[in-house]
Amino acid sequence: MQKNHFNILARTVTLLGLMATMAAAQADAVTLTFHSGLAQSRPEAEHIEHFASLVEEKSGGELKIDIYHAGALGLKEADILRTLQRGMVDMALLYGEYYTRDAPALASVYAQGAITEAEQHLDILPVIKDMYDEGFAKWGIHTVGGVVAPIFDVGLHCKEPVDSLEDLQGKKVRVWSRHLVETFDALDIVAQVIPQNDMYMALQTGVVDCAYYLSTVAKTVSLQEVTQYESYLHPWAAAPWIFGISERALGRLNDNQRQALEEAGQETWVMTRELAVDPEREDLARQEREDLGITILPPFSDADVETFVTAAWSAWQRMAENSGDEGVYYYETVTQALTE
Repeated sequence: MQKNHFNILARTVTLLGLMATMAAAQADAVTLTFHSGLAQSRPEAEHIEHFASLVEEKSGGELKIDIYHAGALGLKEADILRTLQRGMVDMALLYGEYYTRDAPALASVYAQGAITEAEQHLDILPVIKDMYDEGFAKWGIHTVGGVVAPIFDVGLHCKEPVDSLEDLQGKKVRVWSRHLVETFDALDIVAQVIPQNDMYMALQTGVVDCAYYLSTVAKTVSLQEVTQYESYLHPWAAAPWIFGISERALGRLNDNQRQALEEAGQETWVMTRELAVDPEREDLARQEREDLGITILPPFSDADVETFVTAAWSAWQRMAENSGDEGVYYYETVTQALTE
């Protein structure tokens, strides 16, 4: 009988010990709030969710990340650097081109026309990442990897056959940035910034004749309904999405939690980098557009691409110079790496 009592007592003590350990672990657990301006339907959102799962797994449940997609926290993208600096949110998905007010030089890190072959993007990524890490650190933000965006084809989507810069003369082109307006202006081609959500109507009503757009995902905005022709120009110079954590939030983490965060961020970066360049994906997307009724014209000639890239780099340089010495430093560093 005494032996049974002893065994029950031992099991009880063990159970109480385990419960105490679990309670202590729960008490030490930290949950970080994470802002993302991207809709949850975007492929990048899936990678962010995977990152959060990795963090929890690697930390043994000590660290969790609560993701708020589509700006659900009510934060404005233009304010994110200040928001993180003040510790008003723990983490955020950072995109350098959003912060032209507070950190205009970050918009000069990368620009359209920077690359003419998709593989160049993979070669230049370490340099781009270093520039962003350096820039965000000035705002009290520590970076822990991120999502390398897929490298999509960029083409001209038009109502009439267009496959050369000469054909674009007299046409009005939709673009997505001031840099691109200046690039086309240097080529005597009229371009204007029109938000993606207004692009369909602008083409339908004749505000523009063509859209400079990511061909691979053109069907997601139904361009096949308002354009009939497409010609490839160059690969998208896709600035990566960076995971940033406020130094204030980082200071609350223990060594195990920090290590989990770093490892998860790096794994996500490596995984998405491996997925970024995919010729088969581009071929399938092109075939799908043809099946939707789009006539795929020959790509722009090498001479036209060279002319476009020259204009794009000149506009990129002016943009960098207008943002000050830091912007010039970013521009010169990246362009030097591209030409080596």
